[in-house]
Amino acid sequence: WLIEVHRKFELMPEIFYLTLNIVDRFLSMKVVPRKELQLIGISSMLIASKYEEIWAPEVTDFVCISDNAYVREQVLVMEKTILGNLEWYLTVPTPYVFLVRYIKAFTPSDEQMENMVNFLAELSMMHYVVVSSYSPSMID
Repeated sequence: WLIEVHRKFELMPEIFYLTLNIVDRFLSMKVVPRKELQLIGISSMLIASKYEEIWAPEVTDFVCISDNAYVREQVLVMEKTILGNLEWYLTVPTPYVFLVRYIKAFTPSDEQMENMVNFLAELSMMHYVVVSSYSPSMID
């Protein structure tokens, strides 16, 4: 679902990886009901968007994309909760950081290769064992 939201908003690739990192770190600290997972996801993507994008989507855009399952205030409260629990620590290495470095180091400007590598990295993010068992530099 987060991949679909990421694509719908046409966000930069690093936002997807930072979103997953934020979600993962937050869920490792808190036990949350299943019904709040979508709220955590959109709030995390809002945080990542604000951190990485020049023009981030508005809170109301995230409310709308969740089919109005939440109201603006709920997203803002969850954003504050997540940031508080993470102590505002958002500068983290993600697989994307290493992807970019590896691609530039090993291939000349090859857009097809870059797209394939990004696709495979996104695919690996869908499997929790991969995400939880390896450091970001090893996922690539």
